[in-house]
Amino acid sequence: MIPGKYRSVSGRAANNVNCGLHLVIQTSSLPEKNKVRFKKVEFKLNKDTSSFPGRLLQHDLERNYSSRQGDHINLVSSSLSSFPILQRSSEEKILYSDRLSLERQKLTVCPIINGEDHLRLLNFQHNFITRIQNISNLQKLISLDLYDNQIEEISGLSTLRCLRVLLLGKNRIKKISNLENLKSLDVLDLHGNQITKIENINHLCELRVLNLARNFLSHVDNLNGLDSLTELNLRHNQITFVRDVDNLPCLQHLFLSFNNISSFDSVSCLADSSSLSDITFDGNPIAQESWYKHTVLQNMMQLRQLDMKRITEEERRMASVLAKKEEEKKRESHKQSLLKEKKRLTINNVARQWDLQQQRVANIATNEDRKDSDSAQDPCQIDGSTLSAFPEETGPLDSGLNNALQGLSVIDTYLVEVDGDTLSLYGSGALESLDRNWSVQTAGMITTVSFTFIEFDEIVHVLPKLKIKFPNSLHLKFKETNLVMLQQFNALAQLRRVDQLTIDPQGNPVVNFTLWKYYVLFRLSHFSMQKINGTEVTQNDMIMAERLFGILAHVASSELPQYRLISILGDARKKQFRYLLESKGKKPGIINEENNDSKRLVGENTNRATLNYTTRDFYNEKLEEIKEKKKFCKTYIEDLVKEATEINMKNEALQKLWPQMFIELVRDAVIEIRNKNSYMKLCLQQITDQK
Repeated sequence: MIPGKYRSVSGRAANNVNCGLHLVIQTSSLPEKNKVRFKKVEFKLNKDTSSFPGRLLQHDLERNYSSRQGDHINLVSSSLSSFPILQRSSEEKILYSDRLSLERQKLTVCPIINGEDHLRLLNFQHNFITRIQNISNLQKLISLDLYDNQIEEISGLSTLRCLRVLLLGKNRIKKISNLENLKSLDVLDLHGNQITKIENINHLCELRVLNLARNFLSHVDNLNGLDSLTELNLRHNQITFVRDVDNLPCLQHLFLSFNNISSFDSVSCLADSSSLSDITFDGNPIAQESWYKHTVLQNMMQLRQLDMKRITEEERRMASVLAKKEEEKKRESHKQSLLKEKKRLTINNVARQWDLQQQRVANIATNEDRKDSDSAQDPCQIDGSTLSAFPEETGPLDSGLNNALQGLSVIDTYLVEVDGDTLSLYGSGALESLDRNWSVQTAGMITTVSFTFIEFDEIVHVLPKLKIKFPNSLHLKFKETNLVMLQQFNALAQLRRVDQLTIDPQGNPVVNFTLWKYYVLFRLSHFSMQKINGTEVTQNDMIMAERLFGILAHVASSELPQYRLISILGDARKKQFRYLLESKGKKPGIINEENNDSKRLVGENTNRATLNYTTRDFYNEKLEEIKEKKKFCKTYIEDLVKEATEINMKNEALQKLWPQMFIELVRDAVIEIRNKNSYMKLCLQQITDQK
């Protein structure tokens, strides 16, 4: 079916039949006496002139020409010109004054056409023409058909201001160009070429039909100004997205079959077109989706045909129902996406604050080391190393993330999240949530508590609250909490019960210790832990933990004085311990046998209880100890350096004096042994004196 607006053009060419042209090819040569002789060869071609304007675009303009009758065409080739010259008789000019067909003439160039000023329809189909030329004098031409040639560039059309139909399908054109003066163009066919971009057509305000099928287009845009365009054929390209189509006020038919369109978002501008009534997407990835049809119909209510099939009212109704369901899902998904995005941004902000805090701690430690050290060190180098440890602070943040972070309020510097049976706390401010009035149902449901970007020393202070608020919590997770030494695990002993413990290596250097798991099992043996970092705890693990740390704990508890031991133990253990101390004064036979088991049990608990952790105080003590060690090492090294310097100075002085000393020694020896007999008597005398 040829679209209605093309039928009017077809009607104007319907009478273009029986155009008989007499073909006479004349060859000439130039003899010595400057006489021109022509050799005339006449032959007839049993062909019809094609009614080419009537076969305009029907999608790809892949058409067959038929109903041909004999043409008689005169082409004169002379050595005076490199182009053949067309000649027609007076009768032919009168009979077919406005049309001419040179179809399938094996032409490689356009012939010179003189005396045809009234020509309106010109057909060069199915030749081998490589360049458009020799038609600039045909200024009344309204239709030019160069289908199926070898043209590589659009040119030679600047004088054809009346041209309405330009058919350049199935050529080798790579760029749309040189159409500036064709402002009256109605139909432009460029299908089957090598065009990669739509350009240089915005001035064609009267163009109704544009065919760019079977090219190399990857996107559609730059269509502004085509206010009369009613049909746009883009089939068989490589198109992934479409723009500017909503700016075409008269567009009715759009063919996008067999491209690479995979989502409706890439063609969303089509929903804003009020004139579009016929569209095709078949052959695209989007057409394989289950939501394809109802999404298109819901967003393009004005459509009458989709993929060359008429749309029924039932299809519209079903599309509306499905679209509402999709919209509800989309709203819910959007809501969840916003929550996830806010969570991501908040966690990112908490991580940023954590890094800043760690950087400040590192700078303080560096400054203290610098004060204690006399070694010359460039301050710039220290600053550079500090910054390199936190590259995210120096590099630029993503613009969208940066804007979102700026919009966060102060409360967004921490995050409290309950997901099923897991309570996740991000940032030190989240610890305050333990003071809330949690419902009994929610608190009883929590079995896992996760700590992230929180100093372990701060977590220690809220462990008693955690035990009370969430009595069923069995699994603790720690990530980026600065667990740096085994003693910190001692603080977990005050909890009611812990079945599982997960220590993430990120931000917890303690996991680099080989025996950290065994220490946890020994210190928290009263919990009978089942898993550590997802690994099942076996009986062999418990035995190994006892072997490794049992003696150390016994030594630690035995070295403590009683007052110190009592201060460490809890109230219940204090009573048991005092009871044991008082029982020592009673008779052994009365009390010892009945309390053997309890004494052994209390002794084990007491040994472990001495392994405690005192957060900041302990940390400060360690710092003081480190300072003292550094001071001692510094003094010791200075003494060694001083002693070595003195030895070196003595050695240098000896090296200076030694030559003279050696000469004197040799001289004295020579003088002494100069008289051999006297020297021997002297030596014998010395030996006698020594006896």
